[in-house]
Parts: sequence; structure tokens; C-alpha cells
Amino acid sequence: MMMKRIVVALALAGCCVTGVQAQMDAKEPKIAAGTIIEPAKSFDGMLKGFEEEFVPLAEAMPAEKFDFAPSAAIFVAGQGSEYATVSTFRAMVLHVASANYFYASMVSGTKPDVDVKALADIKGKDQAIEALKASFVFAHKAFGTLTAKNAFESVRGTQTRASLAGGLVAHGFDHYGQLVEYLRMNGIVPPASRK
Repeated sequence: MMMKRIVVALALAGCCVTGVQAQMDAKEPKIAAGTIIEPAKSFDGMLKGFEEEFVPLAEAMPAEKFDFAPSAAIFVAGQGSEYATVSTFRAMVLHVASANYFYASMVSGTKPDVDVKALADIKGKDQAIEALKASFVFAHKAFGTLTAKNAFESVRGTQTRASLAGGLVAHGFDHYGQLVEYLRMNGIVPPASRK
């Protein structure tokens, strides 16, 4: 009986992997393994994937809940956690926009085309989403400057243009995970989970 369960579990896992691989293959062009990809194209693809997850997530929060932040009232009484300095949904979206400008400017050496500090003062969902999208436009331009020659140049210590490009995406996905929880606390299924 145990052997049958193991076989069924392995068969289901195989189907899941095959299904996921089929979906991924349908989206991406066929590129032979071992093909050298230009850094700009490779890192920009990673940035595009992050953008396609993060922007819909930010757009999913209704305007009237855009300043939501978790509070002790949401959780089990007596938990002992501190909620005095928890960021709002809006503040985190704008933080990611600011970070996109910071990392991207380090990648390209180009100064942001906006006052990054002023982003924190933006009120309202529409303006925050607009600022977020603009930060991705800037980041795509910055990632477009990566070449095989400059990708691993030191920008600051051991940080290179390539590691900072990866850092932008890693940092953003950290906040993505937090904002997924903010949506779920408000009864909203994140867009990526609806597929």
C-alpha cells in the first residue's frame, strides 16, 4: 500500500513539473543550452519577470485600503509583537520604487530623472502606481547598459553592476512577499495566485 502511495505521489509530481515546464516553454523562445546571452538581455528579463509580478500586486489593493498596515488587533491577543513602526502598503510600494531608482542608478551610473526622496510623500494609489511604473522604466534603461565588459566592474567594493542588478530584483521580491500578506489580510487573492 505504501509503495502505491509513493508511485502515485511521484506520478503527480511529474505531472506538475511537466505542466510547469510546458507553461514556461510556451512563454520563452527556444535558446540552446550553452548559448551566451548578453548581460543586458539576461538581467532585463529578470527585471521584467519581477515587474510582471509586482505591478499587478500593487494594483490589486483597492484605493481605500492603500494605506493599510497590519496592527496588533489583526493577530492573536498577547502575541507580544510591536506594530508601532509597520509600513503601510503604499509606503512599501513607494519604497520599492525608490529602491529601483537607487539600484538602477548604481547599475548604469545615470542619475534618476525624478526626486527620489519626494516619492515618499506621494499620496493615493494612482500616483503611487504611476511612480512605481516609472521606476521600472528607469530600471529597464539602466539594465540596458550592462555589457559583457562592464557587468562585473566594481561599483562599490565587491558590488558590481551585475550584483546590483540582481540586488534590485532580490530586494523587490522581499517586499513582494510582505505585500502578498497585506493583500491576504484584506481578503484579496494576489494576482499571481489566481492563475
